[in-house]
Formats: sequence, structure tokens, C-alpha cells
Amino acid sequence: MFTSNSSTNSSLFVFVATAFLAAHLHAADLQPPYVVKSLPGVEKFRFLPGPGNPRNSEGDFLELKDGRVMFVYTHFTGGGGDHSTAHLAARFSPDQGKSWSSEDVTVLRNPSGLNVMSVSLLRLKSGEIALFYLAKNTLEDCRPQVKFSSNEGQTWSEPITCIAEPGYNVLNNDRAVQLKSGRLILPVAKHDFTGPRKAFNGKGEVRCHVSDDLGRTWQPTAMVARGADITLQEPGLVELKNGDLMMFARTPHGSQYVSFSQDQGENWSEFGPSNIISPLSPATIERIPETGDLLMAWNNHDQVADEYKNKRTPFNLAISQDEGQTWTHVRTVEDDVNGWYCYTAMDFVGGNVLLGHCAGDRRSGGLSTSQITTIPLTWIYDKSE
Repeated sequence: MFTSNSSTNSSLFVFVATAFLAAHLHAADLQPPYVVKSLPGVEKFRFLPGPGNPRNSEGDFLELKDGRVMFVYTHFTGGGGDHSTAHLAARFSPDQGKSWSSEDVTVLRNPSGLNVMSVSLLRLKSGEIALFYLAKNTLEDCRPQVKFSSNEGQTWSEPITCIAEPGYNVLNNDRAVQLKSGRLILPVAKHDFTGPRKAFNGKGEVRCHVSDDLGRTWQPTAMVARGADITLQEPGLVELKNGDLMMFARTPHGSQYVSFSQDQGENWSEFGPSNIISPLSPATIERIPETGDLLMAWNNHDQVADEYKNKRTPFNLAISQDEGQTWTHVRTVEDDVNGWYCYTAMDFVGGNVLLGHCAGDRRSGGLSTSQITTIPLTWIYDKSE
């Protein structure tokens, strides 16, 4: 089984190699991403923080018509906290994720308020690109917005706000979904920061916001859950082969909780526990185009050692060939006990899965480093592992 190369020896090697290069190259010549290789076919690219850039965080992928892959992520400049100043930046791969550009291209500067973050990218049925992100103005006004591009991201339209009423609405990265019907759907958890101490209320009110006109107008659906008895956060969803939707959400209750819709997200079943054992950390589930199976990335805490409990490590992949009822081919991508692996975006190109995720060290900034990991699908399906 493939395990992390971010162990002590690997970390020492990267530190020494980086120090050697820094001593022999001008600082301007030494640009991230730094490449860390492991088993054949696997590539890792880390966007490390630095002076004036204390955190590089979650993002999403999109394949451009010229063959490049674009990864848009959150580049922090004003601190490492979730409410610190940040803007959206892009890197590009000309070879399906085997290498990435070393310098940022600014996609969206912070227009006002706190920051912009949590990107989702979709290629719409119209051919346009939709760029979703959270516009975090205040602790009482955090709402997803969407911009459109008809020229492959060279320019973007004015933003459209997807939720009419202000509130602290959380839409994770790579969570916007385009259904087979063309409907766009955003799974959102609304939280309260408005108490006397402005403390975060983790029990989110979960509902979806949908658009049937390519993102130009949006409507809320029925409430999925108000979180009165259970804590629900950072929901995601996937369309099943029969047209039903499966929503999953992180909880502190020992597993991902799930809910189902049979009417394209208008109404949902009650949330309940699943067999996806995890800490309070988001999962990502998407369909593999080549096989039709579901692929999940999450922190697998099924029978995990005590040293991993309540931590966002290890970082795992698994396959479901029965629409999420069971999960097999469990693979460990990273297992550093001090690692912090979460907020994963997925893309499938050239027989590989690209994972864009946070991969920091919990002792010094678990969300501070963005990493792209390229993994052959053959390794995930290999029965000999």
C-alpha cells in the first residue's frame, strides 16, 4: 500500500534540498511548486507558504479547451485564518497534471470585506466556464457568488450572488454540481455568528440552492436539516446513476452523515449516519468517467490507531461500485500523524485522478499548504495492493 512520503526522512530531504538550492540560486529563481515524487506515476506539487503569503488553501480544477488544466485556489496575504485577506489565483498544467506553472495568475482580487475563497469550477452545458466562490464580507454576510467566462478564463463577467438573504453560508470548494438535466445545485450550510459573543454555531442549517437557467437566477430548496439534534457541516453531494442525489456532511459523531433526494434536490430524507467512518473533516465523492464508479477521498478512521483520532489524517481513497452502499479498494495516500489533509478537489484526466487538497502540518498550520497529487487510476484499482 502506498503511504505518505512526508515522513521525517522525506521532510529532512526536502529541507536539505531546498536549503541547498536556496544557497545556489537567487530567491526569485526558486519558485513553488516544489515537486515530491513517490511511486511511479504519482506526482506531488506543494504550494508552500512564504513571506507575505502565510497560507495557500483549497481550490478546484477545470480542463481548458487548449488542453491545459487550470487549478484556481485561495492565496492568503493578510494572515492564515479563515477570515484573513485573500484572493483567487491560478496555476496551469500543460501535460494533464504531470507539471504545473510556477507563478500565480490572479483570477479575482479581494473586492471588499474579509476575503474570497472556496472555489468550484464547472464547464456548463452552454460551453461557458462557471467560477463559484465564497464572498466573505463579514461574519454576518458570507455568500456564494458566480462569475462566467466565454473565453476560457481570460475575462470574467460581473458576479451574481447565489443566495438572496445575508448570512454566514458555507459552500466548500469543488461542491457545485451540474446534474444530467443541466440543473446547477449548491449544497450549503448556514451558520450563526450573530450571538452576543459572535461565537461560531457549528450546527448548520443545511439546504440547497438551485438554478435552471445556467446560473443566472437561483432559488432555495426545502431545508434538509436545521441541526437541532446533530451537528452538520460542509455538505457535498453526488448524482447517482438512477437520478437520485446523495448528500454527505461532516459531523463530530463518528461518520459522514447522509441524506437522499429523489426530485433533483427539492426535498431530502432525514440525515443519518453512514458507513464512512471519519473525524470532523469533509469528504469528497465524485464519479470516475472511465469506469462509472464513485471515488471518495476522506480521512479514514475505521479502526485507526489512537494517535490519529480526532485528526485529519490519514488521507485515503476508496471505490464504490454499488453507488455508495459499500466502499472497497481503500488506499492510503498520506499518513503523516501530524499531517492535515482535507478540502479535496478532484479531476480525472489522462487515466489519472488529480487531487487538490490542503496538506499542511497541524503543529504549524494545517491549512497553510495547498498540494496537487496526481495518481494513476490503475493503482487505485490494483487488486494486488
